[in-house]
Amino acid sequence: MYLTEEHEMIRKTVRDFAEREIKPVAQELDEKEEFSIALTKRMGELGLFGIRTSVEYGGLDLDTNAYVIAVEELARIDGSHAATLAAHISLGIGPIMNYGTEEQKKKYLPMLSTGEATWGFGLTEPEAGSDSRNTKTTAVLEDGQWIINGSKIFITNGSSAINKGATVQVVTKNENGKKEFSTILVDADTPGFKRVTMHKKMMWRASDTAQLFFEDCRVPESNLLGARGEGSKIMLNTLDSGRLAIGAMGLGLAQGAFEMGMKYAKARKQFGKPIAEFQINAFKLADMATKIELARNLLYKGAWLKSNHQPFAKEAAMAKLYCSEIAKEVADEAVQLHGGYGLMKEYDIERFYRDQRLLQIGEGTSEIQRLVISRYIGCYD
Repeated sequence: MYLTEEHEMIRKTVRDFAEREIKPVAQELDEKEEFSIALTKRMGELGLFGIRTSVEYGGLDLDTNAYVIAVEELARIDGSHAATLAAHISLGIGPIMNYGTEEQKKKYLPMLSTGEATWGFGLTEPEAGSDSRNTKTTAVLEDGQWIINGSKIFITNGSSAINKGATVQVVTKNENGKKEFSTILVDADTPGFKRVTMHKKMMWRASDTAQLFFEDCRVPESNLLGARGEGSKIMLNTLDSGRLAIGAMGLGLAQGAFEMGMKYAKARKQFGKPIAEFQINAFKLADMATKIELARNLLYKGAWLKSNHQPFAKEAAMAKLYCSEIAKEVADEAVQLHGGYGLMKEYDIERFYRDQRLLQIGEGTSEIQRLVISRYIGCYD
């Protein structure tokens, strides 16, 4: 119901690319904590970075199902590269495409849709994670310029050599002096803006994660994104779309982990036969396959709703929650099937087991998703 021949062609194209170009180097990049500019640009050459951007700004203008399939297929091979694409499209391009002025769109979208440049989403702070309205970073308007002070943390695509800046939530004050939240576009080369790469991560070690620091950072008044005081709304609406992408990462990771578990269980022999033929393992694999199928249907429904301009926020939260939790369960069971070998870095399942852990935290924890869902189903007046 949700997919067309075009969607399946995209799946094949991305799957072939991921298996041929990412898989051979994924383990090495993970070990070195190395963000690959070359592979990022290759994803751009395939059109993946512009998959949701309007044609007039250099994109392909494909629907949300095409986008989640691309992320899913990358995550089936490597979470880091899936994260690079998902964060860039949903959190980097998304706010500018949805809330930017025509001038802002023409300035940023063409370069962000090619893979030549990435863009960050500056929301999370040391004291503002799930409580995004606890933002401490401030912006004061003086002589036609915003003066920004503060910091952000855990920002994907925030510090590599091809990063061109970030959309930043800040605290401003209205004409009555009342606190409000606004969003501002900050170019990477702006004086007073410092970007620091974060290392020693457990997961997504080949993705670009950064801390952002602002010290009397001055940007033009025209860099305000959307209406003044609408920053929190812009950022939270952006996260609704981002949840579908994280759901796709969970689905892809679960699929990849399942395939590894199945391959190993059919090859590994104990007591004279493959361990896949022992009922306990056969049932384990059957449950894994069933959960993945349920996750895929839920995610694709949410993407279809968004593509068809129908309310999708509830389904996005459900998909993000369920796909993330299924990724955890399937990766854990796949490690169990591998036994001791599943704990060794030479086996990809070890990396998948680490990578899945962020999915229940990033872009809204599983606890926050349950809160969002409970509100949609009427638990609170």
